[in-house]
Amino acid sequence: MAVDLTAGLAADNPVVSRRMGAPKLFSIATVIAIIYLARDVLLPLSIAMLITFALSPLATRLRKLGLPNLPSVLAVVTVAFTAIGLFVLVVTSQLGSLAQNLPSFQANILAKVETIKVASGDNGLIARVARMITVINDEIGTAVASQPIPGATQTSPSVAPLPVEVIENQSPFALLLDLVLPLISPIAMVGLVIVVVIFMLLEREDLRDRFIKLVGSNDLHRTTQVLQEAGQRVAQYLLVQLLVNVIYAVPIGIGLWVIGVPNATLWALLTLVLRFVPYIGTFLAAAFPLFLAFAVSPDWSAMLWTVALFATVEALTSNVIEPYIYGSRTGVSPLAIIVAAIFWTWIWGPFGLVLSTPLTVCLVVLGRHIPQFEVFDILFGDDPVLAPHARLYQRLLVGDALEATFRAEEALETQFLAEYYRDVGIPALLIAQNDHARGVLTTEQQLSLAVVAQTMVADLAPVVAQELDEVRTAAGDTAAPALAGEGHRVLCFGGRSDLDDAAAAMVGQVLAAEGAIADLAAHTDLSPSQFRTLDMAAHDCILLTFLDANPSRASLLHIRRIKAKAPHLRVGVLICDMPDGPTPISSPSMVTPRVADAVLADAIAIGADFAVKSLENAVKSALITAPPTPLPVVKRHPRTRPALSAGASAAA
Repeated sequence: MAVDLTAGLAADNPVVSRRMGAPKLFSIATVIAIIYLARDVLLPLSIAMLITFALSPLATRLRKLGLPNLPSVLAVVTVAFTAIGLFVLVVTSQLGSLAQNLPSFQANILAKVETIKVASGDNGLIARVARMITVINDEIGTAVASQPIPGATQTSPSVAPLPVEVIENQSPFALLLDLVLPLISPIAMVGLVIVVVIFMLLEREDLRDRFIKLVGSNDLHRTTQVLQEAGQRVAQYLLVQLLVNVIYAVPIGIGLWVIGVPNATLWALLTLVLRFVPYIGTFLAAAFPLFLAFAVSPDWSAMLWTVALFATVEALTSNVIEPYIYGSRTGVSPLAIIVAAIFWTWIWGPFGLVLSTPLTVCLVVLGRHIPQFEVFDILFGDDPVLAPHARLYQRLLVGDALEATFRAEEALETQFLAEYYRDVGIPALLIAQNDHARGVLTTEQQLSLAVVAQTMVADLAPVVAQELDEVRTAAGDTAAPALAGEGHRVLCFGGRSDLDDAAAAMVGQVLAAEGAIADLAAHTDLSPSQFRTLDMAAHDCILLTFLDANPSRASLLHIRRIKAKAPHLRVGVLICDMPDGPTPISSPSMVTPRVADAVLADAIAIGADFAVKSLENAVKSALITAPPTPLPVVKRHPRTRPALSAGASAAA
């Protein structure tokens, strides 16, 4: 008797909502078009929202200290934007100083260009690049020479004439507009961002309530989770990333100053900002100091020291500081961060590149808690979208024993072998058994999958010795506690298919990890011709393993044949069932029939000493020291031998 789980599963797994139909694709395309066309409005709002996320914990902390809401918000905003203003002021002044000093580096650049040309020949790639640098340097020299010198008369005929451009007469008002309007736009944007941040911080509780009313006041728990997780993840990302970037930029600035690279403060500040750009920010930050190190020194020492500086600081930051400081992940996969950076850069330019990760984090949080946005969690989230047993089944199906073993070894770093086979290995085989019963898995595919599964089990054999060594090491010099399987020898049979043989191999390894001697036999050994040759005298128990939730009675009758040949053996039956808790089924295609108690009772009635449907109970029952249950006597109805016909008697 099999139980159909499809009805109960439909409510928990709305697969239809995940399909990307034409209406959903049209909606996504419309939203992208609106974001692109309305970037002048949405970009300042997005910047203000992310700054609000970052400053909100600080404002809340001041309120907890007893400061009223308005002074706490104004204090936080003043400090934040003052720091941003000082940053911009220092960067601007440093850029002006750098522009004045660039012409003084021409001699060093020319010397290195000549060295490269001599080393690479006249037609090599390096020589062509060197000639390009020479042309650029000549243009810089011409531009500098064409500048008038205050107090000097330009009499040299070698100076190129300045280009002349005819400009129409403009009124003073029009000229003033041309000068002022380009400055008003960025200043107005900054002012609007500051004002929006102040009001968002002042009314953050009211905005939260309005968002809850708009999104879903009938599900306060889910909506509150979305707001809380989004705020925590974005604020943590921004503040922690800022802290890491400061720790990164300080030694870079000091190191560049010691090396002698000009404007070390400028490069430290740019490094602090550029490291917000995912993955490529560090390379962008290193490119400018490397060029200056190339130009400022007559030899190559400054450039080599600069390379060593960035490599050392990057290695320490990535391998020591970031793992220590980051308390949790952003929830976005590394590939999604790169794709998001490309997308938001296309939408909003350089600002979108910096804001890409926080914005994607918000989308992933929405997808994690709101079904309508689940596509973002599936595409961009860093959590696996397939359950471990479904992923293992997929690897076995394509014949990838190497990755299947690698995934198993990775899981066994935190799990015992019995737990892995209970939660992942046997459930993966149950999916294969279900697909074969539905006719979607051919016999050839079933055989291939079983071979790959057996290969994985064989590759995991060293884990058994490791677990036994751990038990002995934990015991130390004291008398080691006897393992449950010590002194027992169990013969594990596959019930009726190659998949059953693979399941029996897993059960055998679990028994071996308990200290028992586990031997394996294939289901083909139960055929009459092979069964007669089996030597079962040295075993204590025989365990038949079935993946079919409702095995045929003919398969269960092997119990009687074994009992008849070896009455001293205990014979048990494991009819594998999908665990309820640790292996949730994620789609209707993975539904497996449940083992009914009537099937287990039928196996006991035939003569089994025990019949179970879980791996734990099978191992415990197989290692029990108890006399076998006598084979039940089959009651036959009275019958009489039929008499031979007269014709047959005469012929005889």
